[in-house]
Amino acid sequence: MAKDTAPRWKFLTNHAQVLVCIAHDPGVLLREISEQVGITERAAHRIVTELADAGYITRERNGRRNQYTIEYGLPLPDRLGRIERVGDLLTILAGKNDGLAAAAALSVVANGKAD
Repeated sequence: MAKDTAPRWKFLTNHAQVLVCIAHDPGVLLREISEQVGITERAAHRIVTELADAGYITRERNGRRNQYTIEYGLPLPDRLGRIERVGDLLTILAGKNDGLAAAAALSVVANGKAD
């Protein structure tokens, strides 16, 4: 592949990318999510609603904005890479959580099992 062209596929789903956006900025706007992920604002709204309905995030109204909280302890809907919790994935992708959790998550990825 030439260095100038980006692949037309992604390693992470749009849902995972939206979670990373929220992890970086819990007050992020849907417009900002759509720009960062490369999806429409309507798609960003749908994904945020799906994540909230599934319990992965909660929304709290703060004036004219939403404040999101990620439920880090919930299990992932799949067993990709044997990372078991949302927090483990976000620790690796977004650098969120304390250093101990980051080391544990990296250990899971490196060893293929939880300690």
